[in-house]
Amino acid sequence: MTINIGETVFFGAGRFCCIGAAIVLLGIAGCSSTSGPAPVTGAKDTGTFPNLNIKPQVAAPQFTDAEKNAKLAQLKADESAQAAKNGKPDVADQAALTELAKKHGDETLKQIEGKCDPALDPTCK
Repeated sequence: MTINIGETVFFGAGRFCCIGAAIVLLGIAGCSSTSGPAPVTGAKDTGTFPNLNIKPQVAAPQFTDAEKNAKLAQLKADESAQAAKNGKPDVADQAALTELAKKHGDETLKQIEGKCDPALDPTCK
């Protein structure tokens, strides 16, 4: 009788282990993929160091000395033209700017206070 109990326990455990191993192997097989590795983007390791003695290619042609001098002369001319005006607006322009500020201020206050003009603001209610 003891032999029958031992036989049932050990053979039952063996069957249980075999079923468990099969489940684990199926799970591992399901996780594997048949496609190759993911494509590498960005920098690639070539296994060598870059040669810093080779000049890199330029993105655009460089200015010549004549082009540089012409552009500097244009900048100096623009600078002197602005300096000649002393930064003061003309009297006629000042009056127009003051009138614009008066109109613009009223319109802005109307919009802020909720009394907006539908012609100026289509979302006005």
